Order: sequence, then structure tokens, then C-alpha cells
Amino acid sequence: MSPDGSARLGRADLHIHTLASDGTASVAQVLDAVAVAGSLDVIAIADHERIDAAVAARHLARDRGLSFEVVVGEEITTRGGHLLGLFLEQRVPPLKSLRWSIEAVHDQGGIAVPAHPLVPLHLSAQGWVLRGLLGDDNPLVHPDALETFNPTAIGRYGHRRAVAFAAAHGLPRIGSSDAHALEAIGTAWTDFPGRSADDLRRAILAGDTTHDGTFHGSTGQVGVFGRQLRKRGRDARAELAGRLRRDGSGRDHGYPGSTRRPPVFDPLDGPRQ
Repeated sequence: MSPDGSARLGRADLHIHTLASDGTASVAQVLDAVAVAGSLDVIAIADHERIDAAVAARHLARDRGLSFEVVVGEEITTRGGHLLGLFLEQRVPPLKSLRWSIEAVHDQGGIAVPAHPLVPLHLSAQGWVLRGLLGDDNPLVHPDALETFNPTAIGRYGHRRAVAFAAAHGLPRIGSSDAHALEAIGTAWTDFPGRSADDLRRAILAGDTTHDGTFHGSTGQVGVFGRQLRKRGRDARAELAGRLRRDGSGRDHGYPGSTRRPPVFDPLDGPRQ
């Protein structure tokens, strides 16, 4: 309960990266950090162009009986900007149009949310593109919400535009950390009635969400970038070593079984820290 006696809103961080893409922490480390913090009810692993780590995280969270739920997500690179696909069961291929990608998310029952929108970069969906989609007669190409609070430098730049656009077009507001390091998880979040992933889905579709959080400092982001560079170096060495040994191994995607080629989640393969 909140201090005024009303039911506490649920909190969700719907944009977290792991070692499977350009994050710097394994699935186990992400789950441990969220469990220790205890402030989130739902998280989404949304690695670039893949869902394997998210699927592994969902399995591990259920097996461990954690108090929060994991949604399978993906940050999809489209020709019209980055798109968060949430509640996915299949990977959505990159480099298609934003229209095609949103429809592909909806075809599998997912939720489509343009990430860090309205920034004048190829990474972000632009207003004229979003207006065209919202005005389309086909409801399957309409975005379900907008990531109006993304605490990164890109998100900060487009924040006011995104809030104004969401209000003008009746789009639900989503807050998410876009975390690439453990300390960033939960620095931005989505408030919603209820506590479960199903409650969150209903709230987004009903337009009953809001955002909150704190913008990242530039110094911290520079430090994360350095860790990402070191990670890429380790990944390259591991991939080369696996090819030279011809043992079917490669870089660690951050979950049990992930060093195999092809990577396959295997809870008996031991933890990846």
C-alpha cells in the first residue's frame, strides 16, 4: 500500500540489455540485481535483434521463484528507427520498415513501442513517420505506446518532444532505463495498475500507464561505453578461439548454454556470471 492507503502501482523496466547484445552483465547478474533492489514487478530483456537471453531469463526467473516477472522483448533495428517488441515468442528480423516490424510484433500478439523516439537520428522514429502509421486504416501498424522517458543522452534529447507527441495522439507513456549496465536498471520505469506482466499488458493497451525516473549523467555513460569496448574485445577473442579449436564454442551470450554454437539455453550447463 502507498502512504495514503491506496494500492501501490506496479513498476516495470521494459528496456534492459545483456551480454547477448551490447549490455555488460549476464542474465544471472541482471536477475540478481533486480531481486536485490526489490523495486520492480516486471522487467523486459530487450537485446538488439535477438530474444535468446530474454527467453533464458524468463525460464530462470520462474525456476528461481523470483518475485518479479520477465517479459521477452527485443530492440528491433528498423529502417524507421529502433522499436521495442514486447511479449514476444519469436525474433523479429531487423532492417525492415517500421510499418512491417510493428505488424510483425502484433502478428505474434506482442506490444510495439518505438524506442527513444523523435530524436533526429536514424536510431529513432520520426514524427512524420509515426503520424503516418497512426493515421493508417490498418490497426496492426499502429504503435501501442511511446517510450517517453529514456534516461540516456539520446532519450533526454527527445524527452519533451516524445511527451508532447504522446499527449497529442493519445499514446500511452512508457518509461524504461535502456540499461546497458547493472547500475542503470530501474533508473526509469513504467507505472501501471497491478503487479503482473498481464496487468502491464492490459494497462498499456488501455492507455493506463505513466513514466518516472532520473536521467543518466554523461560521466557514467562514458564509463559504460568503456566497458562495452572491453566486452567487444573479449567477444572477438572468444569467437576466434572457438573457430581455431573447432569445438563449437564462441562468445558468451550471458546465460547457461550460450557459448555453444548455435547457442541453446541449457539450465544444466552451469551459471554465466
